[in-house]
Parts: sequence; C-alpha cells; structure tokens
Amino acid sequence: MGKSKRNSPKPDSNRAQKLAARRAEQELAATAVTRPFEGLAAECDLVALREFVPSATATLKLSPSIAPQRPVTLSTVLPGAVAALVRAGDEATGFVGTQVQHQSADPAADLAAAILWTQGAEPGESLATANVEGAPSLSDVLDAGAALDLVVHQNFDWWVPAGVTPDPQVAATIEQANQAIMPSARLELGADAVGAAWWVDAGEKAHVRWVRPEDEDQLMLALARLHAAGDLHLGEGSRFAGSFRTHGLLVPVFDLDPEKHASEWESGAREFGAKLAAALKLDEPLTSEERRSRDGLRSRQITLR
Repeated sequence: MGKSKRNSPKPDSNRAQKLAARRAEQELAATAVTRPFEGLAAECDLVALREFVPSATATLKLSPSIAPQRPVTLSTVLPGAVAALVRAGDEATGFVGTQVQHQSADPAADLAAAILWTQGAEPGESLATANVEGAPSLSDVLDAGAALDLVVHQNFDWWVPAGVTPDPQVAATIEQANQAIMPSARLELGADAVGAAWWVDAGEKAHVRWVRPEDEDQLMLALARLHAAGDLHLGEGSRFAGSFRTHGLLVPVFDLDPEKHASEWESGAREFGAKLAAALKLDEPLTSEERRSRDGLRSRQITLR
C-alpha cells in the first residue's frame, strides 16, 4: 500500500505557507554570520543601531580604497525600510539603513553592498534590497578603526531635506513614525568606556542596554561576580533586568527610574563599568554564591535573531 497523504499539506494551504516560512527561517539561521561586525571599532554601536536604537545617523568614514568617494550617512531606518538611497542636493549624498525590510544572513555584507551601491547610483534612486553577491567585507569598505560620530534624533524629520516640503503621503508617514518613537540617548561615559550604552524611555520604565564586546562567557562570569557582591546595578533606582545575545555579543539590560534623565545615569554607569572591568580581570574559580548568580543570570538570557 502507498503512504498516506493525510498529513501532507496542500501546496496552497496556510499550513504549507507556514512550513515554507519556517524552513526559510531555519535556512537563514543556519547560514547566519555569528559576529558580523567583529574587527570594526564601531561594532557595538552598529549592533545597537541595527537592533534597538529608534532614530540616529552618522557620517561614515570610508576606506581610502573607495575612490572617488560620495558622502554616505549611516541611518537606523530609511523611508520604506529600504537598504539605501541617494539624496539630491548641492552634493549628492548616499544614505544606508541598518534596519531594513529585506536582509541576507550577513548584515555586514548587506551594509557593504549598500554603501558601494550609493557610490554609483543617481540622485533620487533607492535600493530596496542589497545584492551581497561578490560584495567585499565591510572592513574593506569602511575605515575599520573609525568610531561613529553619532547624531541621535528624537523624530524622523531628517527623512526630508531642509527646505523641502514633503508630499502629504510622506508627511503622514513621518508623523506616524514620530508618534511611535521612544526618546533615546547614547550615554557619554568617556573615551575609555567599553562598548555602547544606550538609554531609552519606554514609558512606564526606562532602560539602558549596554552592548559589550567581550567574550560572552567571560562577561557572564564577571556579571555573576558583581551580582553576588550586590553591585549589578547603575545606582539607586536601577536594577538588572537580564541580558540578550545578538550578532555574537552580549547585551546587559537595566531597568531604570523613568523620572531621571539619561545623563543622570552616566555617573553610575561609569562606576559600574569600572567594577565590571575589575571583575573581568579576575582569574580565579567562582564561589558557590557566584555560581548560583551565574546560573540565575543565564536563565534570564534570550537570543535575538
């Protein structure tokens, strides 16, 4: 007797579509680059801009090998979540987005391809999806040692050039985006600060998400030591909420008193950063209390794809 087809979904059924989508997600996860921005001085900020910063821009410093060079502005998200566009003006400027509608398994390759596209595209053109086939590494396109000189915006008005009146549809899109945005800021912790600490006001609570570049296991041990010592916080009115993994990095998250401004957390964050640096240097077994702290912290960890 032949096999029963009772459990085989019809090609045009909702179940078949869900199974196909699940397979596509699994294939993408299997080919995903674990730490795509590794080796770049801007790695932690690139991860933050891609994953949770609402609205920010930075002028990119391109590699000298890219010649001639058209200015390129890195953005969190562009209109329509496109990969790139070129804006007309006295000097045509390219814009590339980190939060895009369509992406490959390697976000660094997406970004590299989008940057190169801006160098030859005509003003007014946009790129929905970057073609990563044959694209060089991002470290070959950018100055790998350059940090990002970021401008944090509290709206999306920068989507339209100064002096230009948007058409009603674009204006409505910007207004809708502005209404949904959450106030955010990058904590200024000094030249010696490690990683990228970002504050956001989510309403009932505010948060700091601190993208760290250290090895995940070593960072977790250091966090466990601080937790056991009662030092896993940014000062009064804060508490450690957990952590998440993304793009090969660990991101500790702190819940904060929303009544305080972002700058009021900078002193506490600097103190915490110093304690964490000291804990990272320790090379001795965890105590039983520290092991319990480590296990508890790991249970509150999630992974973002």
